[in-house]
Amino acid sequence: MSGPSTDPQFAAVVEVLYHYFDGLHRSDTSILRRVFHPKALYATATDGILLELDMDRYFPIVDGRPSPASRGEERADRILSIEFAGPVTALAKVQCAIGDKAFIDLLSLVYVDGRWQIIAKVFHYDIKPVQ
Repeated sequence: MSGPSTDPQFAAVVEVLYHYFDGLHRSDTSILRRVFHPKALYATATDGILLELDMDRYFPIVDGRPSPASRGEERADRILSIEFAGPVTALAKVQCAIGDKAFIDLLSLVYVDGRWQIIAKVFHYDIKPVQ
């Protein structure tokens, strides 16, 4: 059995996650469209009600906001864990920040059409304390 650093599937998921972080930091939906499956789900209940969007509703939100990069925000993204449920299914727990929100994202990935893609993003956020 190969370790995480030598497993090509693990490396491929890590690459998708780094593109995901780049897309969020730049508010660049051309990058995000490459990592999200077109039928992906975006969901949170942080505010006490379920917010769920498909990609057709999520991407315009990203397009309409100033990017963290354009505001000079430091990147705070990192991969916390990656688990494989089988050869074509994985779950990644990651953290990142946009503006005053610190996010924990649970990203479900599937291997379809010859590549890993995010099929669901379920997340929680906290408001960062003012420094």
